[in-house]
Amino acid sequence: MPVTRTFAVDLGASGGKCFIGEFSSKGFKLDEIHRFTHDTADIYIPDRIGKLIQRTYWDDLFLYQNIIKGLKRYRREVSSNLDSVGIDTWGTDGQFINKDGDMISKVYCYRDHRLDNMIKKISKKIERKRIYEITGIHFQPFNISNQLLWFVENRDYMLNLDLKFLPMPTIFYYFLGGKLGIDSTWASVTQLMDAREKRWSDEVMDALGIPKSIMPEIVEPGTGLGRISEPLAEDIKLNNAKLIAVGSHDTASAFAAAPVKDINNALIISSGTWSLIGKLVPEPLTNDKVMEYNLSNEGGIGNIRLLKNCMGTWIIQELLRRWADEDGRMMNWDEVLNLAEKAKPFTAFIDPDYSGFYNPHNMEEEIIAFCKKNGQNPPGDRGTMIRTVYESLAMKYRLVSEELEEVTGNKNEVLHIVGGGSKNEVLNQFAANATGLKVYAGPDEATASGNCMVQAFGLGIIENMGETRELINSAFEIREYEPRDQEDWNRAYGRFKKICKV
Repeated sequence: MPVTRTFAVDLGASGGKCFIGEFSSKGFKLDEIHRFTHDTADIYIPDRIGKLIQRTYWDDLFLYQNIIKGLKRYRREVSSNLDSVGIDTWGTDGQFINKDGDMISKVYCYRDHRLDNMIKKISKKIERKRIYEITGIHFQPFNISNQLLWFVENRDYMLNLDLKFLPMPTIFYYFLGGKLGIDSTWASVTQLMDAREKRWSDEVMDALGIPKSIMPEIVEPGTGLGRISEPLAEDIKLNNAKLIAVGSHDTASAFAAAPVKDINNALIISSGTWSLIGKLVPEPLTNDKVMEYNLSNEGGIGNIRLLKNCMGTWIIQELLRRWADEDGRMMNWDEVLNLAEKAKPFTAFIDPDYSGFYNPHNMEEEIIAFCKKNGQNPPGDRGTMIRTVYESLAMKYRLVSEELEEVTGNKNEVLHIVGGGSKNEVLNQFAANATGLKVYAGPDEATASGNCMVQAFGLGIIENMGETRELINSAFEIREYEPRDQEDWNRAYGRFKKICKV
């Protein structure tokens, strides 16, 4: 079997990474070739009546420059020949271009406060139950449906300019090769795609006043989106490799890399800035109970990811950023985990999905205020604060696990944790303790691995995604955690449910 090299671009909300996925007779090997951090920019500008408003943007050109840096490093250190490139990103945001390819807008960040009240406005345009029946996606302020409705109501002139809306992955496929298209996993989370037909919903888009003409074509994962343009390939001194639509929603790629034996009894968590907690199911579930639990039917690779989008390590990241401002240095993860392990257990609980934790000015003050509001003594030191967050995240895993068991009728017996958070030994153990499930942690670079697997499928190297499990297991160490201290965690779970008003 000749060596095939795939190039995975994995863009997250706080950093980006580029990987080489190599397929050969020896199996699969994943190597990181480039890594970088990035952040949003908060700008305070006057609006048309002179009122100062805050805007939060991404730097899409910085992200693109780093993709090119990764490709150039690949050419210098590995080869001038590359088989394919696949790009995954977080599941929201985008920008407009005109017919001449000019970018018309900056990329708004999903945490921009202009979206704070958009869910209420959507509900006035189309019945919540109806939009859920069609799209299978629950209501989040950052959904593309909310973002485009904001343009309809506040920048309607832009929608009359014959523009195209480019979702985040499409931006970079377009920059690399000039083709427009978005895969069904990313399109599914917009709350604009018909979950069963896998096409843009006329009913939803008409109700919101969003012109269907602005949206790119929906394609299946594994579909080719052209090649790296010849001038760019010449500039990089690389062949014009194929561009392949992968599971461009990073969670879809991550779930595809979970080494699951039986989807019926497996709970999967993609753990990072967000915690995506779900199960793989064959068809969308959109009944009243599923909607009540705010579960989403997100497109998978040949299946549906029935999941809940919960807050993840974002809360810890914001605490660390706040403390770094005070201390003049950022705590490393060993320090963070040591403090959490030494702290007193079950001091207090928070609901990780409380709206105040979404984009607060001061995360530490927000947690203290939440605890006081709910009749709890707030954490008195940093270690207890960190442990409170981790214990609360683990308890949320259990709560969502029980909801998924109820709506699918399948009992969860194992928990697969993939993604960057799978390296967090404290949170992994807490997850086992809270859920009572044996935890299999890894691969930590699940998103990039899944990205490469879909490229391999698109190239014809593997015949179906069922072949990926053996490749993943042979390529990565999968760590195991058994539940501990069950009685203590079960008692504490009752307190957590009261805090979450369940």
